[in-house]
Amino acid sequence: MDRSAYPHFLAIATRWKDNDVYGHVNNVEYYSFFDTVINEFLIRVGELDIHHGEVIGLCVESQCSFKQSLAFPETVDAGLRVAKLGNSSVTYEIGLFRDGVAEPAATGRFVHVFVDRSDRRPAPIPPGIRTALEGITG
Repeated sequence: MDRSAYPHFLAIATRWKDNDVYGHVNNVEYYSFFDTVINEFLIRVGELDIHHGEVIGLCVESQCSFKQSLAFPETVDAGLRVAKLGNSSVTYEIGLFRDGVAEPAATGRFVHVFVDRSDRRPAPIPPGIRTALEGITG
């Protein structure tokens, strides 16, 4: 998928520490970019209360396909869309793009299950978050 498939974007600056000894962003940092774009969206658009909300999202699965190297200094445009929206879970698709490039440097999949903060049992996705997620469903 190219940029046009992703309705939400967040620009993320790479950091000096992101590069590994091979001169490119280390693979673990890609997962950090995924976490960042997803949680920024949930907090800003879905109004997820990460400190006091009764429901929180837990990652139960993630995957990344690497297509091109990213490096410091560079800005990564992280694209986000919802592939599947259930009662208590959501599957996201993420594309990481170089500034101005249509094809992704990496693509990912990330599954959140929303749970009750106190007992960690699955809980329905809160209405505000559901509405936000429906807005980026592909």
